[in-house]
Amino acid sequence: MSGKASENKGIGEATPGWYEAALDHVWLPYAQMKTTLPPLAVAATHGSRIVLADGRELIDGIASWWTACHGYNHAHIRAAIERQLAVMPHVMFGGLVHEPALTLARRLVAMLGPGDLDRVFFSDSGSVAVEVALKMAVQYWGNRGVRGRTRFVAFNGGYHGDTTGAMAVSDPRGSFHTAFRGILPDQIALDLPIDAASTAALESVLAVRTEEIAAIIVEPMVQGAGGMYFHDAGVLKTLRMLADRYELLLIFDEIFTGFGRTGAMFAFQEAGVVPDIVTLSKALTGGTLPLAATIARRNVFEAFWSDDPTKALMHGPTFMANPLACAAANASLDLFDREPRLAQVAKIADALRQGLEPCRTLPGVKDVRVKGAIGVVEFDRIENINVLRQRFIAEGVFVRPFGSIVYLAPAFTIAEDELAKLLDTVRTVLASGTAQ
Repeated sequence: MSGKASENKGIGEATPGWYEAALDHVWLPYAQMKTTLPPLAVAATHGSRIVLADGRELIDGIASWWTACHGYNHAHIRAAIERQLAVMPHVMFGGLVHEPALTLARRLVAMLGPGDLDRVFFSDSGSVAVEVALKMAVQYWGNRGVRGRTRFVAFNGGYHGDTTGAMAVSDPRGSFHTAFRGILPDQIALDLPIDAASTAALESVLAVRTEEIAAIIVEPMVQGAGGMYFHDAGVLKTLRMLADRYELLLIFDEIFTGFGRTGAMFAFQEAGVVPDIVTLSKALTGGTLPLAATIARRNVFEAFWSDDPTKALMHGPTFMANPLACAAANASLDLFDREPRLAQVAKIADALRQGLEPCRTLPGVKDVRVKGAIGVVEFDRIENINVLRQRFIAEGVFVRPFGSIVYLAPAFTIAEDELAKLLDTVRTVLASGTAQ
């Protein structure tokens, strides 16, 4: 990004010395470094606010990729991290355990009920949690003496992460991973079973290819980074029914949807079905530290329970079950226990429906949809993402459109006036034609 740093001065005041001195040494995510807008220099965060180094404050409309569900710098989570830091910042999880991790595992299992999702494998990112789930599913069959079940059924519009296995079960048509299609494992991508025709198409594939399929993987209720596509609980019931009929494992990727984002604590609970494996991350620690979990039902774990060492799950991230992150996660769960987070989500959902509905009549708008604390305005196309993103920043909000969508996924604790400002800004900017 040589020469780009100074361009940020046109957005605010002069950038700090640390920014000017070091920007050319970082590689930013999801960005063509030659043409992307210069990143904003951040000095601090609080509540639903991002404080820039030049003194401006932006209302955050996406909660740092949906992680900061309680807002930034929540005092209860911060205190828990500080206490843990004084005792034990980290210790390896190989041959050792500690109270924050065991307490967190017990609490997660209790929250995921009813059902028997009762074995928690910790890791440090959502993509790795998915990799672990895929490995569990393949080895589950091998440990039972069933060979050849190495493929996965995934769905168009889905996104499960950026590591190799996760890319392979994401939408093959998406632009994120097209450069790697030649090296990725060949998986089975189909349309979600949202009606009779797509259900029949899915079942026909399962019937013919059962002996090569290890599991079905899906994001329940909302396909997130693939396009914020919604589906109803009936889809999950159909998938559970078909997985049982053809004796397949069913993986629910709740990395985006878990911890209240869709309106229920976990999205799959709306359907009244239980997956065989579920993945969690993002809001797990309230947006403070990296942590993820892959949680399996009892029958999956039992396939690994053996006197044979080769039947063990051979995976172990160095920082898995990091005590600081587990302390943060336990504190985050405290807040869900004692504060009205799901009621706050329902209130946000009402505001999003009312506030975004006027966008439906704007030129180029394809759809407006809301699910829990997720609001989406989908266009036929967005002509210049950079211009649109810059316009939002100029208006004092941080909203980061991608693909053909503008979306909001704020902290559940966002103040009413801040949410109103976000909605007013989205309406105003989109009505100005900036997206077209």
